[in-house]
Amino acid sequence: MTVPVLTFFNNKGGVGKTSLVYHLAWMLSDLGHRVLACDLDPQANLTAMFLSEGKLEKIWGSDVGKGGETIWQCVKPLMKVGDIKPPVVAQAAPARRIHQRYRPKTPVVTQTAPELALIPGDLALAGFEGFLSGEWANALDSGDNLYRPFRILTAFSTIIQEGAEQTDADIVLVDVGPNLGAINRSAMIATDFIVVPLAADLFSLQGLRNLGPTLEQWRKDWKTRKDHWEQPEFPLPAGGMQPIGYVVQQHIERLDRPVKAYVKWVNRMPEEYARNLLGNKEGPYAKTPAQDKENALATAKHYRSLVPMAQEARKPIFHLRAADGAIGGHASAAISAGHDFKVLAEKIVERVKKEMPNAKFGSAT
Repeated sequence: MTVPVLTFFNNKGGVGKTSLVYHLAWMLSDLGHRVLACDLDPQANLTAMFLSEGKLEKIWGSDVGKGGETIWQCVKPLMKVGDIKPPVVAQAAPARRIHQRYRPKTPVVTQTAPELALIPGDLALAGFEGFLSGEWANALDSGDNLYRPFRILTAFSTIIQEGAEQTDADIVLVDVGPNLGAINRSAMIATDFIVVPLAADLFSLQGLRNLGPTLEQWRKDWKTRKDHWEQPEFPLPAGGMQPIGYVVQQHIERLDRPVKAYVKWVNRMPEEYARNLLGNKEGPYAKTPAQDKENALATAKHYRSLVPMAQEARKPIFHLRAADGAIGGHASAAISAGHDFKVLAEKIVERVKKEMPNAKFGSAT
């Protein structure tokens, strides 16, 4: 059985996507799930959040051995005549105790959380973009040699599932860049479920209008290619790309952008999401994200003053302690962040279980 893959995707950058993936990976792990994070964004920001510069320098400079220590090192042999290297997953977090501060209604018990693992990203992955574009067309060739184009197009899926098997993961969380290029298309082939992070502005609204039709076309195109290879020589991913909800960033007070502008845009998101991602052209539509129980997963707070503190400590906001400088109001905000991400993580667990009832995800101890 394949492990469910959840990708966080929007055509608009700057919406807190990478931070969302990072914190959810930690929270799901805290709640007892085995989580594999995968960085398919060539900017590799998720990798930089998890790993120190010393570790990054070591793995980015290593390109020897039977395995690939970054996603680029795994796919690089495909650029010549080689095959995919199996991933060497990085340990993103050691075994630790579940934090109880954001679980106030549960008894305080000692429980060892499973390891949180990472398939690191790599800036060099950008060089794979054009190569993937060419193989997309080759997958429709009339000849019998379809093995190689399909091997290349499904490379991310193969690497993700091998990494999940190595770590006995329950779920994979994937971070991708904010574009509609060939790398993201292959990432979507590997994807079962999509969460869409949004900001309350015109750019995110337009991003939804671009994203919905693109995903629909990619699903159709992938099905056409799968059907074209009548006798595949290895399992092909379904490429479901099913949206399960959106997360909208809370307003930041700025002199040039009053609250009424935030309200104007945020209240248009439920309709735009339903129309463009779900194909609901007739409604009815929720009037606000707060009323959109079906699709709105959360309104994410910014926790601005805690972000640099968490980055310095290399840990999620809700793990900050007095030793990290989280005292007084900061300590309260860290606990509040834990509550918020716990609720969001549990919603995601519920929706994935509903759509994939046979997955072991959701059965954490």
